[in-house]
Amino acid sequence: MTTLELVFMIIGFSVASYSIVGNDAIQTLGTFLAANEKRPWWVLWLFASGIMAAVLIYGWWAYDGDPAWERLDRYPMPEDFSWLYIVPPIALLILTRFGLPVSTTFLVLTVFAAKNLQDMLIKSLSGWVLAFVLGAIVYIAITKAVEKRFIDTIDDEPSTAWVVLQWASTAFLWAMWLIQDLANIYVYLPRKLSFTYLLASLLLMVGIQAYIFYTRGGSIQKIVTSKTNTQDIRAAAIINFLFGAVLLVFKEGYVMASIGWATTGVWPEELPKIPMSTTWVFLGLLAGRELGMNIHLKLRSAWDLAKVIGSDTLKATAGLVVSVIVALLLPVAFEAFHNVEKPAAATPPVGEEAAAEETPPASDEAPPGEASGAAPETSPEVPAEDADLDEGSPAE
Repeated sequence: MTTLELVFMIIGFSVASYSIVGNDAIQTLGTFLAANEKRPWWVLWLFASGIMAAVLIYGWWAYDGDPAWERLDRYPMPEDFSWLYIVPPIALLILTRFGLPVSTTFLVLTVFAAKNLQDMLIKSLSGWVLAFVLGAIVYIAITKAVEKRFIDTIDDEPSTAWVVLQWASTAFLWAMWLIQDLANIYVYLPRKLSFTYLLASLLLMVGIQAYIFYTRGGSIQKIVTSKTNTQDIRAAAIINFLFGAVLLVFKEGYVMASIGWATTGVWPEELPKIPMSTTWVFLGLLAGRELGMNIHLKLRSAWDLAKVIGSDTLKATAGLVVSVIVALLLPVAFEAFHNVEKPAAATPPVGEEAAAEETPPASDEAPPGEASGAAPETSPEVPAEDADLDEGSPAE
């Protein structure tokens, strides 16, 4: 690897770490931040960073130097690591500044292996459907008995048991998210990391996370706080457990294997560990929760409910479309730019080209019988019609 490639690799990893932690991680830790806004930011940061360190180090140890938990088996390291690969996280950084929940999985990973796009789409949209259905069913069932009581007692101090449950649910969800989404970050580093690389990358992400926690989540956090009662520790604990449960279902690849079996009739020999967009799972769960709660509590009109759910879905769809378009067009633009940079090869004139084709290549070996420095002996050609004449016979 050249020095320039190493620079691109480090830049890509650094920008991806900031962009992805600022986007997807807040979707995971957003309810935790919202429900603990009165606590010092550094306490929340130490808690989340400790879990991240544990997941990273265990994955690196259990999977032979792969902190991405084998999610990158279908994404080999590029032979030529050029500037092409650092454009997606920069685009992600810009888009998240506007609060757009961009699909980091599609934007980042598609550039490395576009052939996996269809499988990622199927898995991510399946995640949205499963999370939406689960959220709607659970909250239809518990809203009257649980969520209504939470809303009526929102100003009361939560019990210690609920505080413990909320922090435990956050730890569970955060670990499940890291297992899924670390691939989006570590795709920029070698697939087998040394401990030095692992430690350096961990310190960088811990530092970035400190900034995110200090700013209380940034613009993406507004999506979480706009939902009904997400600042309540008790409500946040339930959301976290449900979100983590959906990610756990998709962790080992059984869902994708089942979809493949249903469509082809063949169960795969090896479970596909395909990365997925956790953004869609997150938005699907919140949409199902809003629907389930509104059926009982009537906190929003049908139109307002449709606007809340539709707005997030529309943003996610726009983010998905933009992500895929950018990811697919980048290699084309890079190839065109690369071809322009190459100087055109000089074309010889037609006459010279023909002469070059007719001239046999020079040989380094001397002809048989030719001494070095002496002229080769020549013999006159014998006409074909004289070949049969005896030497003493006169020609007719």
